[in-house]
Amino acid sequence: MALRRPMVAGNWKMNGSAKLAQELFTKFAVKLQNDSAEVVLCPPTIYLESVRQLLEANKEALNGCLVRMGAQNLSQHDFGAYTGEISGQMLKDSGCRYVIVGHSERRRMYGETSDIVAEKFAAAQKHGMTPILCVGESGPAREARRTFEVIAEELDVVIEKNGTMAFDNAIIAYEPLWAVGTGKSATPEQAQEVHAFIRRRLSEVSPFIGENIRILYGGSVTPSNAADLFAQPDVDGGLIGGASLNSTEFLTLCSIAMSA
Repeated sequence: MALRRPMVAGNWKMNGSAKLAQELFTKFAVKLQNDSAEVVLCPPTIYLESVRQLLEANKEALNGCLVRMGAQNLSQHDFGAYTGEISGQMLKDSGCRYVIVGHSERRRMYGETSDIVAEKFAAAQKHGMTPILCVGESGPAREARRTFEVIAEELDVVIEKNGTMAFDNAIIAYEPLWAVGTGKSATPEQAQEVHAFIRRRLSEVSPFIGENIRILYGGSVTPSNAADLFAQPDVDGGLIGGASLNSTEFLTLCSIAMSA
């Protein structure tokens, strides 16, 4: 069985501050005891430099603990007249190792199709970053028993445009739309069922990829439900929204992942 290092990725969305970043790093130095889990901070773009500086300043205090920086989005274009956008090369230059692509809010609010998501996935890898690909079904789709169908379609577009082996350098985050920001989380059994489906789907074309890819759960993860979620055999950590804005809660989630 593959040894997949758990990950806890904090997606601040359009929240947070330089003060929050400082508070987190102050606690990281005390609370993060080992490298058994990887921690990723995805602040708004304007705070990436603050986080990068804190990573540098706290390198010795972190004592080998794996704290990385990620972005919440990127353009599928490398450069050009795209006001307000940010390219993969710019994110790479800023120190990002990861970038979220296809988050449900980007798909729903900003009209990002699966084709656009697949292009952004490719752009992240082109510039040396690891995409965190978000997939998930809506409430009506789950009620209609179309969960697997929806997720398969979202995965297949990325595979068709980039090839299965592209997932050798990728992370998947399952985020049921009906749980994102609602306070209603999938049960551990529901999460495991979908994660196992994703792993089987990728294993059909590459057993190596299926066994080794990390699949995170995202959707109202809190300290009260994280232990049961992270204990599932195919759940490799979490993509954390609201709880990532509370330093105490976020550190608790990191500790749970380290002991999962």
